[in-house]
Amino acid sequence: MQRIIPSLWFADNNCEEALTYYCSVFPHSKIISLTRYPDEHIDPHFEGMAGKVITAVFELDGQRFIALDGGPYFRFNEAVSFTVECADQAEIDYYWGKLSHVPDSEQCGWCKDRFGLSWQIVPREMERLIGTEAAMRAMMQMKKIHIAALEAAGQTAPKEEEE
Repeated sequence: MQRIIPSLWFADNNCEEALTYYCSVFPHSKIISLTRYPDEHIDPHFEGMAGKVITAVFELDGQRFIALDGGPYFRFNEAVSFTVECADQAEIDYYWGKLSHVPDSEQCGWCKDRFGLSWQIVPREMERLIGTEAAMRAMMQMKKIHIAALEAAGQTAPKEEEE
């Protein structure tokens, strides 16, 4: 059982839309439960929120999350992101195509989706691939990660002198 569960606050009242989208992108994903705000006549604190998601539990590829429509007070920023470790370039291309929607936010495998959430789409072997200074420099110039380019940069790097 997962003890630490990330919780996502959707500021534009699009929680249900986001969860439905994410579940279509990631395999082994599902919305487990949705609880909606009551009619504002029951509680005036909920003015304008009737029918929106007050809590949702969902899984993306087996990872459990909690989410809600929270109103415009807080927005996602790059201080928190989710990393998708990919087996190969085809997976990187797939997730990048599905999740990257803000070109100005693309850098070194980082992207931002249409809901404002930041993602890192990287190969599982990222540490090995950027193990040389030349490969690290190559990665710093990339938006989407290109495995072959990192491998080539690592192979053309001058050998480091032994100590």
